[in-house]
Amino acid sequence: MNHTLPHFQPVELKHASRLINHGPTVLVTSAHGGRRNIMAAAWSMPVEFTPPRIAIVIDKSTFTRELIAASGVFGVCLPGAAAADLTYAVGTASGREQDKFQRFGLQAFAGSTTGVPLLANGCVAWLECRLIPEKHTEDAYDTCFAEVVGAAADARVFANGHWDFHEGNAALHTLHHVGAGNFAVASSLLKAKPLP
Repeated sequence: MNHTLPHFQPVELKHASRLINHGPTVLVTSAHGGRRNIMAAAWSMPVEFTPPRIAIVIDKSTFTRELIAASGVFGVCLPGAAAADLTYAVGTASGREQDKFQRFGLQAFAGSTTGVPLLANGCVAWLECRLIPEKHTEDAYDTCFAEVVGAAADARVFANGHWDFHEGNAALHTLHHVGAGNFAVASSLLKAKPLP
């Protein structure tokens, strides 16, 4: 694990689906040929546990899709509540004509499995993903499938395979886009009790 990220711990791949099964807004990172990009995506979900696979909607006209098609890999970073402004900014600016990492002062590091640019500052987890080519769904529905090949999370909010949202870690709660630049934030957990 990266020594400059003391709060982040590897997530067992059998638990990787739990990082996005509650529907957070994510930041999709990509790179190829010396160019890189980051964008916000509100529609992602796990689709299989073993091996861990996800689906994510990324419009075919985006620079991100171009980079993913060329490289075959991408990152999924989960911003915390403190990164709401950044999430909105990277989701509304195009990276085709500018490097959004540079424009917004983002410090990325290369993922240890795929080499994709990943963010820790402002983010609470990330997944490294390898594209599973599915031309029909990519073209018809802008939906990309990928296998998760690496994952890590901030242990202050995700540990032992589970989220732990509470008042003491509110800045680390995940964001959920509800439209027009508005976000809901994951709240304290409510534990269900078995019914008699």
